[in-house]
Amino acid sequence: MTLLSLAGALLAGTLLAIASPLAPPPDDPATGAVGTVVRAATPPVLDGRLDDPAWAEAEPLTGFVQRVPREGSAASESTEIRILQDDEALWVGVWLWDSNPTGIVEGPAIRDSRLDDSDAILLIFDTFRDRQNGFVFGTNPSGIEYDGQVSDEGRGGGGMGAGGRTQGGAGGGFNLNWDGSWSVATSRDERGWYAEFRIPFSTLRYANAEEAVWGFNAMRRVRRLNEESFWAPIPRQFNLNRVSLAGELHGLTPPVRRQATVTPYLLQSARRDHALGEASYGFPTDLGADAKVQLTQGLTLDLTLNTDFAQVEVDDQQVNLSRFSLFFPEKRPFFLENAGAFRVGTGGTELFFSRRIGIDGGAPVPIDAGGRLSGRAGGFNVGLLHIRTGGTPGLEGVGLGEGAGDAFSVVRLARELPNRSQVGTYFAERRGLETEGTTNRTMAVDGQVGIGQGLTVGSFLATTDTPGLEGRDHAFHLNGSYQGNRFRSFATYREVGGAFNPEVGFVNRRDYRMLSGFAMTYHRPEAVSWLREYRPHASYSTFRSLETGFEQSARLHVDVHFELENGAFFSPAFDWVREGLVRPFPIAEGVTVAPGTYDGWTAAWRFNTDLSSPVSLDGGIDAGSFLSGERWGGFGTVAFRRGASATAALRMDHNRVRLAEGDFNVNLGSLRTGYFFTPRIYLQSLVQYSNQADTWSANVRFGWLDTAGTGLFVVLNTAQGFGTLEGPQARSVVVKYTRQFNALDW
Repeated sequence: MTLLSLAGALLAGTLLAIASPLAPPPDDPATGAVGTVVRAATPPVLDGRLDDPAWAEAEPLTGFVQRVPREGSAASESTEIRILQDDEALWVGVWLWDSNPTGIVEGPAIRDSRLDDSDAILLIFDTFRDRQNGFVFGTNPSGIEYDGQVSDEGRGGGGMGAGGRTQGGAGGGFNLNWDGSWSVATSRDERGWYAEFRIPFSTLRYANAEEAVWGFNAMRRVRRLNEESFWAPIPRQFNLNRVSLAGELHGLTPPVRRQATVTPYLLQSARRDHALGEASYGFPTDLGADAKVQLTQGLTLDLTLNTDFAQVEVDDQQVNLSRFSLFFPEKRPFFLENAGAFRVGTGGTELFFSRRIGIDGGAPVPIDAGGRLSGRAGGFNVGLLHIRTGGTPGLEGVGLGEGAGDAFSVVRLARELPNRSQVGTYFAERRGLETEGTTNRTMAVDGQVGIGQGLTVGSFLATTDTPGLEGRDHAFHLNGSYQGNRFRSFATYREVGGAFNPEVGFVNRRDYRMLSGFAMTYHRPEAVSWLREYRPHASYSTFRSLETGFEQSARLHVDVHFELENGAFFSPAFDWVREGLVRPFPIAEGVTVAPGTYDGWTAAWRFNTDLSSPVSLDGGIDAGSFLSGERWGGFGTVAFRRGASATAALRMDHNRVRLAEGDFNVNLGSLRTGYFFTPRIYLQSLVQYSNQADTWSANVRFGWLDTAGTGLFVVLNTAQGFGTLEGPQARSVVVKYTRQFNALDW
């Protein structure tokens, strides 16, 4: 602990010394883009038509500037934004003029659908004007609700702009899984399309002020031109997440009041698990509730009782030909909201991974009760979490608390500093409720420094305490990255001890010292009309045992990304790979690779066609050396979409492995379909096949949404074995209804 305390003090002092001078003047917008919000005497009608008299009173925000393809040029199509407010909500009207309205691309009408492959408008509000965090709201011509939270300017600029979302439980960057309570309506005519947003102030968190100044920016995508333009200009290497470059909104008078909501649910199911020998279906009924209390304008308390996630889509099956653990993303709403408040770690070392709570070996464990406090207080980002699972003493009388369970506690405090900088501490504990000596703890300090607009340096130091586990129980990470207009690079050093055991986190491998580097250049040839950009890059990584110095693996990767004007992409790649085995590796049934060091070369080709087309293809092939032999592999997804109403995607993944110790094939297949009656009524299915697991499974979900992820859900799950596991395995039908009620408003 002495080393940890010393490192924390040094890290905090360094960050405070370096980062403080980097702040821009607090009341000077970075881009000069300034708008004024007007109070509406009579609020508009939310219909997407934008013909209410109130809109004529608002100030027009215009002058959008391209980020791509022609950085700094005026947008090809005109866009106008007007912003109003009343006592309850913020209203945003957007006029998206289009000289070719028949070329407008709609996109699927489902909440949080990818906006990369359709026309779209996205808004970001920096409600604390800290130039690092924000709320994002967006829609496409289909009228979907798209929302998310940005933290630390997207941690390097990735994520939202590419339709990405955070890793489950990791948070940070851009959290697409945050679902606020708000509304949007759209319409179209021969001049273009229009969007009308109503965003209640109760959905946002903001600083108290009689007249507030918020950061604001807006991005428009014209998909047929593959063009992005911004109200406050953004350099090509960044995206909407870069809130330090946002403009400002003046004239805001948000109300100073708080709200509490309660969201109960009622669930009826029919279940039968053949693997457990159940001879007939059971018909359990369940109920529970979530509550949300806004303690201050910046702090929110979330409570949950008998938490259920029946409406959540099942995991995608993955191929694993390595010795290391696979990462499955979090999909459960309670853990996804405000996930960024708990994030510490990166890549294969996440100190907080919420799938450790309520899931054991892929099977659900009942969550009896819990609470989370998250938000901002006194200049700190705060995250407190306590969850009890599968056997909480004292809850037996309400049908909970059966069997042995665990208590999970997490504390995260981070002090934000100017220019993407912060310093923080982290503590997590998993404690067995009925078994002595099963308490596991993780402690860490971390920090990040932003230098200018392009350079970022980050680090963390962590240790764990596990009874009966001896050895190196630390993890250390240091990375630096640079993101410029024509060049991008990063370098990373990380070491993880063999006894490092964060039981509320995720570690895909232990006992290693890793060094890696990456460099990419951007080239935009004007003479080739069909080629937008090509990006040659190279990377190298090596992993060596901390204990022995033995090289466990290494990889040299070289490739070139070619991006076409219509969004299509292809990339040839070459790799030199080394794998070092110190013990036999059972890679497949009946095939065990002998210890040794294996070197080899592989070649790969990745591509996708225009993903906004009614029919598109995304795939790749690779071949070359693999351990003691060779591997040939390929994957492909054929996607179909019919306007805003229907989608289908068929994916196949095949690996043919020929080793000195034996041969085998690995096959995965999936069919994902969706039919969207309206942006709030949908029917989706996912059918999957795996010859490794000897199963196929189906997940069918019908949803009729009310608001903020609540509504009526009907879910069918079935799994069928074949080969050695031939026959039915498990089947269930679940009907769940959940609704949000305002309990208090003060």
